[in-house]
Amino acid sequence: MELISGEKGFELVHESGNWLLKKDIGFSPVELLVASIGACGAYVYEKILTNSHIDFTIEKVDISYERAEDKQAKPLSRVVIDFSIHVSEEAQGKAERALKLIGKNCPVMQSLDPEIAVVENVNFV
Repeated sequence: MELISGEKGFELVHESGNWLLKKDIGFSPVELLVASIGACGAYVYEKILTNSHIDFTIEKVDISYERAEDKQAKPLSRVVIDFSIHVSEEAQGKAERALKLIGKNCPVMQSLDPEIAVVENVNFV
C-alpha cells in the first residue's frame, strides 16, 4: 500500500482510483478504520452463516461509532455493527448465536486496542 500527498490531502493509491483521506472531501482515516471493522465483520459473519448451512441474505450493514472525547487523540471507544439479514424464522436463533464468533475470527477486530468495544447486532427483515 502506498500513501501519496496530493493537492487535497493524502491519497491511498489503488489501481481502480485513489482514495482521498480527508474528512471534508472523502473518508477520514478514522472512518476508514470503522469501515474496515464493519466490512471484515460482515465477511466473517457471511462465512460463519455459510459454514453453518444457514440460508441467508444480508440486506445491509449499518456501522456507527463513538470516540473517547476525554482522551487527547479522541480514539475510537465503541463500534456498533448492525446486520439486517433475511433468514428463516427457524434459523434466527442460530444466526444470532453466530454473532459471538465474529470477533474471534475477524483479523481487523483482533488488531484493535482491547479498550475499543465492538458490538454486533442482528435485525431480521
